[in-house]
Amino acid sequence: MPPDHPHPSLLVSILVGALIIWRFYSRIRRMVVRQKLSPVRPWITACVLPLLLIVFATVSMRHTLDLAALFGGAALGAGLGVYGLRLTKFETTPEGMYYTPSAHLGIALSAVLIARVAYRFWQMSATPPEGMPPPGVGPGSPGSPLTLLIFGTLAGYYVTYAIGLIRWARARGD
Repeated sequence: MPPDHPHPSLLVSILVGALIIWRFYSRIRRMVVRQKLSPVRPWITACVLPLLLIVFATVSMRHTLDLAALFGGAALGAGLGVYGLRLTKFETTPEGMYYTPSAHLGIALSAVLIARVAYRFWQMSATPPEGMPPPGVGPGSPGSPLTLLIFGTLAGYYVTYAIGLIRWARARGD
């Protein structure tokens, strides 16, 4: 390959980075603006994320710190979900049901996730020797306790928030 062309792995990295930035932007935007209630999205969240929690918990069974971080994060996230629902503005209009999540809470949760992903990318750039797990991850562990704490927090928050949206919709007769 001529030297004036970028390496293919660099192009892939740039494309993956752009995709991640776009997803973070769309997630943050969705968490802070008025949204029409989807009849399906809260149900998917309320069903899929608990299954992922169960999968991570099953894999973490032999790692008590990982398991504690996962469930501690889920409990913290559930509390944040209840708090977030209290801060949410709910509206029923002739066009449909709308809600506006707390901008501060949405941005804070997104910032924590972005910071953790950025830190893991930075950490992985110092590639460990072949066959060695990434720093902070034990053999057979699904991830570092901090990553599991953050995942548990986000999962607990989103599941609690989704259940709150489902309950609100049912109370309004949708």
